[in-house]
Parts: sequence; structure tokens; C-alpha cells
Amino acid sequence: MLPERPRIGLVEDDPVMGGSIVLRLELEGWQVTWWQSGRDAISGIEGLCACLDLVICDVRLPDISGEVVFSELANLPNSPPFVFVTGHGEIDQAVRLMRSGAVDFMTKPFAMDEFLQRIDAARRTTHGQPKDYFLGESPAIQHAEDLLRRYAGHDLPVLITGETGCGKEVAARLLHEVSPRRLEPFIAVNCAAIPAELLESEIFGHEKGAFTGAQQRHLGYAERAGKGTLFLDEIGDMPAPLQAKLLRLIEAGSFNRVGGETPCTFDARVVSATHRDLAQRDGRSSFREDLYFRLAVLPVAIPPLRERHEDITWLLDRFLENAATRSNARIRGFSALAEEAALAYPWPGNVRELRNRVERAVALSTSEWIMPGDLFPERTSKPANAAFAPLADVRDAAERRQIERALDETGGQIAKAAGLLAISRTTLWEKMTRLGVADRARSTS
Repeated sequence: MLPERPRIGLVEDDPVMGGSIVLRLELEGWQVTWWQSGRDAISGIEGLCACLDLVICDVRLPDISGEVVFSELANLPNSPPFVFVTGHGEIDQAVRLMRSGAVDFMTKPFAMDEFLQRIDAARRTTHGQPKDYFLGESPAIQHAEDLLRRYAGHDLPVLITGETGCGKEVAARLLHEVSPRRLEPFIAVNCAAIPAELLESEIFGHEKGAFTGAQQRHLGYAERAGKGTLFLDEIGDMPAPLQAKLLRLIEAGSFNRVGGETPCTFDARVVSATHRDLAQRDGRSSFREDLYFRLAVLPVAIPPLRERHEDITWLLDRFLENAATRSNARIRGFSALAEEAALAYPWPGNVRELRNRVERAVALSTSEWIMPGDLFPERTSKPANAAFAPLADVRDAAERRQIERALDETGGQIAKAAGLLAISRTTLWEKMTRLGVADRARSTS
């Protein structure tokens, strides 16, 4: 039996463009349903929500706007993802739609090959197939990653906000890696780490003789970024005089080296990050309002680690694997006590602190299992109250019972048991080994 072809809905009133799109999509193997007015699309899509993998919608329609179509269908269960096509004068509207939940937008005219790539990337994952996430397992961080992936195909500036150490640069690098610019340079600049008097020269470069000590031409970060990504970290610390020049860089797409008279073309995408509230309007911010709105066209917030507990053990395992490859120590994993301590800790330094603690623990641990004292050596141990069982023992017993139930339910198949427990196969096997139930899989599989 042949697999069912993916289904797409097209909302386009132009008969020439609509017919061309339908023909090409059907040649590519899609099933296409075409509506030529907004109201027809709403009534048609309502009955096909669960079946459609994607909707391509024009912004300008003869009866209502594509924005109204999207708004009316967004609250339906299993609403399909929307990709908008728009003219050059409607970019602001399309950006607003993306922030509301549309997965992509393209401007007319567009190349058909790029169009096909974009809609294939935008189609929903069907039949409940999980996505592969890079930043974490919690819904909060996965929402942020979804936004980054939606932003990746565009050239508009992105502003990443979040507390120090929460992973803003990692998010920026992910954005670059999944974008069409991934083969071009990714140039990172920490605006807080470079002295204010040198920052202009470092970003824009300088000509020979521009100032004392400028013995030759120097290409700045903006020029070295080429057609890639210029990442400006801690943009909130940029001096006010330089903010005006950055605004010109973004708006004009050109800049002058310090001491230079010939404009240089700027082709890179600007991605910036800050832990500050640049949008505050109480008079305390020295950041230019017009620059803020140019940088924050596509915003994304990275939540602090204390708000995404589901990521703590995931990050522990990931950083342990990375640290172990650089160490001769034989580390099998984290003890239950260490995991409990990590889950109870507020992580004021966020992901950066967690990574540093894991790397230190791997370097200093004297046993095969990392203990709480390895992660938090600054703490002093206190005797447990004999009237209570240690919380870790209670948790181990509960986990052991649940794992045994899952193995019984699946006939000892680790992959299916991991699915029932909502953890990875690797995590399940490590827990089975630590809790002494690894033989249950071998004896029943």
C-alpha cells in the first residue's frame, strides 16, 4: 500500500499564481486543496484541520485578509501551521503574524526551489512524531527553540533576551546553524568585554593612520562577518555614541571604517543578546528606543534554568558526556543524591554554572559516581534524622517500582518502556543499571 501523500491547503486569489503553485506542488507529490477567497478557506479548513500538513495563505484576499483567516482558525484543535506569502509593503504585518504563531512568510516574487524548501521545513510533524530539540527538553526552552527555527529563514534582526548564563550565545549559534547562512561566518562580539574606546574600531575596523597606533588597515567584526551572522552579545552595554552608528549600519546596510571615507557594504544578519530590559520606559535606560525597535524585530526570550527543571538532569548528562571525553576519569554517572541536590538547587548562574560544576566534578571525583559533594563542595554535610529514610532512598524505590512496571508492561523492551516513562533509552538503561534491574530487560526481552 502506497503511503498517503502529504496534504496542503492553498489560499490564493490570483488564478495564474495559484494555478502555478498547485501544478508544481502536485508534481512534487503534495495533495493540494485550493481556495480563492478567505471565507471559503475558513469553512474548508475547519473540516480538514487534522488532515492538513500546512496552509499557504496570501495576505491580501478579495474578501478578508489572510490575517483574519489565520486568527479565526488559530483556536481550532489541530490547527495546521500557516505560511504567508506577502508583497514588500506588508512585511510589518507578516512579522506580527509570525509572532502570533505563523511558522513562516515569504515575499513575492520568490524562487520556486526556495519556496519548496521552506514549505517542506514548515510542515507539521505528523502522527505525533517527536522533534529533535537541541537546547533542552522542557516546554519553555522548546518553545524558544521553535521560535529560533522559525526565524532562521529570514534576514530580519533577532534579539535574544535572558539572564546571564542562560545560553543566549548557544541559542544564537543554533539560529545561525539552521539558517541559510550556516556556511558563512558566525562572528560573536561581547560588547561588555571590550573597552568603550576600542569597541568602535573592533566592530567597524579602521584605516591605517586613523589614530595613534593604527599602523595598518584593520577589518572589523562587521566586515569579517561577510554574509553570515554578526552576533552582538550584551548589546545593552554598548556606549550611546556607538548605538547611533549601529542604527545606521542596520538601516543603511553600510558603514565606514574609523578614519575611512568610502562606505563598506554590510551583508550580514544582526543577532543581538542582552540580560537587560532594553524596553523599559522609566527614564533609567540609556539605550536608544529607535535602535531597540530595529534590533527586536524578531524577539525570543531564553528562560532561566530555575524555570525549567526538566532540563536540569538532561543538561547534567549532556555536560557529563562532554567532560568525560576530555578526562581520563571513569565516571558512570550521577548518584541519586547528586541528582536530588541538583534539582533542589536554584542555579543562580543558570546553564553556565551547571556546566562549570559538572566539569569540576568530573575532574575532582574519586569514584565512579558523582556525589553531591562533587557538585557542591562548598556545602557541609549534616547528619540525617534517623527517624526518616533518606529522600534519595525513597525516590530510588519509587523509580525502581515504576521501571519494573514499565518493563512488565512492555515485555522487557527498553525502547517501549522508555516511551511509557517519557525518558530516553540511554537514561532508562543508566537508571536500570544503577537500581539493579538491568537483568529484567535481558530476561524478558
